Order: sequence, then structure tokens, then C-alpha cells
Amino acid sequence: MFKVLVSDPLSEFGIQKLLDAEDVQVDRKTGLSEAELIEIIGEYDALLVRSQTKVTPAIIEAGKKLKAIGRAGVGVDNIDLAAATNAGVVVINAPDGNTISTAEHSFAMIMALARRIPPAYKKLVDGEWDRKSFTGVELNNKVLGVVGLGRIGAEVAKRGKAFNMKIVAFDPFLTQERADKLGVQFATLEEVVTLADFITVHTPLTKDTKYIINTKEFEKMKDGVRIVNCARGGIINEQALIAALESGKVAGAALDVFEQEPPLDNPLLKMPQVVVTPHLGASTIEAQENVAIDVSEEILHILHDEPFKNAVNLPSVPANVMEKVKPYFDLNEKLGSLIAQTAVGGLKEVIVTYSGDLTDIDTAALTRTTLKGILAYHLGSAAANYVNAPILAKNRDIHVTEQKSTYSGGFSNLVTVTLKTSQEEKTVSGTLLNGYGPRIVKIDGYSVDLLPQGHLLLVHHNDRPGAIGRVGTVLGNNNVNIATMQVGRRGVGGQAIMLLTVDKEVSPDVLDTLGELGEITSVTQLEL
Repeated sequence: MFKVLVSDPLSEFGIQKLLDAEDVQVDRKTGLSEAELIEIIGEYDALLVRSQTKVTPAIIEAGKKLKAIGRAGVGVDNIDLAAATNAGVVVINAPDGNTISTAEHSFAMIMALARRIPPAYKKLVDGEWDRKSFTGVELNNKVLGVVGLGRIGAEVAKRGKAFNMKIVAFDPFLTQERADKLGVQFATLEEVVTLADFITVHTPLTKDTKYIINTKEFEKMKDGVRIVNCARGGIINEQALIAALESGKVAGAALDVFEQEPPLDNPLLKMPQVVVTPHLGASTIEAQENVAIDVSEEILHILHDEPFKNAVNLPSVPANVMEKVKPYFDLNEKLGSLIAQTAVGGLKEVIVTYSGDLTDIDTAALTRTTLKGILAYHLGSAAANYVNAPILAKNRDIHVTEQKSTYSGGFSNLVTVTLKTSQEEKTVSGTLLNGYGPRIVKIDGYSVDLLPQGHLLLVHHNDRPGAIGRVGTVLGNNNVNIATMQVGRRGVGGQAIMLLTVDKEVSPDVLDTLGELGEITSVTQLEL
């Protein structure tokens, strides 16, 4: 008889399959402290939580029988994944359960914004019949700009098409082929903000998407554009949005999320052209039930040793294989992250090639790690993990190939990652040096010897006297200290690269100054 503990409030309908299972006993005990949970968790095979229960290393250590921890929702930041992985406990979530609810809420916000429903409602219930102050706009024939075309963004686009809107979409994974399949216009971010009458954002909040809609984007927009954010606070710069609303550049905004939640003393709450809701995207009966149903089914699969799909921590790897591949995990993830940060265009294909000592072992776990590094750069580490990376790639039509090669370039082991996008092909190679750890040894054919960590600048330049000195001078004048420098070239006087490790992040203004120097062709900031 398996025992499952439900420690957060979940609907009975959502966990019905667990309740109906003849070999499963379900105990519902909510509001437990950490100490109380530690005291009883040892008798349970699985733990089912939402966001209230914090599953700490101490709880996991006490759960001697635990096989699985289920999170009825998407985020798993309340579960210590490292402790669960070390204990051999599978952590699963329910990434699809709230897709429709969030998409419908986003479109409801679009319609409420277009027809000015909230202020009209308030004025009427306050006793004033005013038909002149709330003239709206039709959605018919308008351009809907979608920033982020994942599960939710694609559902919003589908609803926009039903209203006869033209859909223009930007997504780092979007290719022309996938855009055609979804029936949307492939666009850059600049094209979306320039062309759209309505703009809705559906990206995760990462370093690269924070303030992806900022002052310069607002300046490029049509006069009277309308903005919707039901994704994450911080994707749109709220101060820039306030200024755009005050100037009239933006006719209205609809926000379900904020940079600080709850949004205390936020000026946006007092602006009549802004529609606000308290983070309700997934707050439907169906969504709450769906995430509980999904995670309950997964727990049943795990308990019965059946295939499962929504694990978010490291999958099981045989001990003899783990011993051989574990030293390469950091190298492969860094290779994936580096190549993702340098590539331009929608991702189409990833090829991971193993040489030398790696040709005779099972490298599937390493390829997953490489994919995680690539996808986490765009989606965030909370969304992309070791288990779901292949599924995320497949859903985005990214072809993944793993291959072995006898050529190792003189190294005892070599990992080469090739990334093909809609615009270019990038290649990076790395090795593991005994006693020294991971090293990047080649970037797009240029030989280097780089420790992949910290703040880096990748500079493409013409191999001319003084080019390196000018870069150093600009950084020095802006109080940026260079820790290490690597230079690679194919021939005298041709194209070359320099890789600089610096002590801090370089500001956009300094990057622009570097890009304007003579002989410099491009400057890319990397974080590893």
C-alpha cells in the first residue's frame, strides 16, 4: 500500500485518481510546520504540494521512503531540487494545466482594454449614465503583437485570429517554418513594437527579458498603442510605461502582474486608462483542478514504475555511467549557455559531438545538459531543466542530434556543440583538463583557452595593430578591470576574436562605445 501526503489545499476532484487507486492511501494534512512535516514524512512514498509548503533539505532527508514530490503548478522554487536529486527523489510539476486559463485571461484583458469596460462599469455603479466618455476600438483588422510564442502566447494568437486580427510575433525560438505553421507573421522585436496596435507579452522573466519593453521600445510604437502583461512583472519597465501613458503614446495598459507584488503605492493603480487584476492568470476552477489532476497522474505513474514526463530534476542515470559523465555536466551546460548567447535568429538545430574518451560511454545525460544550457538562457532556469529540455526543444521544432567522432583535435576528450539558427551557424568546443576543470578551446574555428565562468566579452575584430589596445583603453576609462584575455585568429591581418574576462557587468553605453571603435565588428557580453 502506497501512502501519499497532500500538505497544501487541493480540490478533491483534482486528486480523485489518487483517491480512487486501490493501492494508494491519501492523507490530507495542511498547514504543517517544517518540524511537524519532518516528524511524519518518513512514512510516505509521495508528497503533493502547491506553493505554501516549503520542501527543505531536512524534510527530504527525513522522507526515507519518498519516491516523488509533486508540485500542483509550474514553479518549483519552494522545493529544494538539489536535495531531492541527491536523495533520488523525483520532483514533478504540471506545466500545461494553466495554459488555457492564462491565455483566456490575457484575451479578456485585451477586450476590456479595447472597450474600456472597467471604468465604464465603475461610473455606472457610482450612479452616472455616461455613454460618451468610453468610446472604444474594435479588434477587427487590428495588429496584435505577441512577444513570446510559447504555449500561452500561441493560444492568445489563436484567439486573436478568431477576432480577425493580424498576428505578428517575436520569439527567440521562432523560425519562419514554425510561424507559417502557426499562421502568424514572423517578426523581430522591433517590428512587433513598430507594427502592433495591441502588444501582449508572454515570455519568462530572465536577464534578457527584464525590461524587454522599455523607453526605446515605447518610442518606436504607434501612437495610441495598447499594452497587456499577464506574464511576469518586470518584462515591461513600469516607469517607462507610466511615462508613455502620461504622454498619450500608450492609450491604455492591462496588467495582471507587477514588478512588486502586491503593488503597494504603484501609480499605475490610479491611472484611469489602466486595467489591473491581482495576478489572476491561472485562477480558474479548471486550472486549479487541471494542475492537480496532472500531478496526481504523474505520481501514480512513478509509484507504479510506469513512464512519466514532467520531472524537473535530474533523471535517473546508472551509477557506473554517472561516475564517468558527472565531471562533464558543468562543461556541457556552459557550452550550451555560451553558444546560445552568441547566436542570432530562431533556433533550428543542435548537434552535440563527442570525441576521445567520450565515444565509448552513454552521453544522453550530457546532451540533455547541453540543451538545458541553451534553452535556460532564453526561457530561464526555472522553465528549462535536465528532464524537460528534449521536450521543450521538440515542441519548438528544434532538431537535436547526438553523434560520436574519432577526431578529438589532440585532446583526450572533446565536446563540440553546433547551433544552427534561421540566420547563421555557430560552433563551440570544450574539454575537461585533469586538475583544471572545464575549458573552452574553440569558438567558431578560433582556437582559445578559456575558463568558462564570470563576466565575459566576446569581441570580433580585424587583426590590426592597436585594436586590442583601444578596447583596453575604453574599458579602463570606464572603470572596468580586465582579469584575463584570450586572442584567436586564423591568419595574420584577417578576422580575429578576443575574449576578455572582466570583473563586473559592462553597461550598454560602454558596449556601444566599444562597437564604434575602428576595426571592431561586433561586441557580445556573456555571462557564464
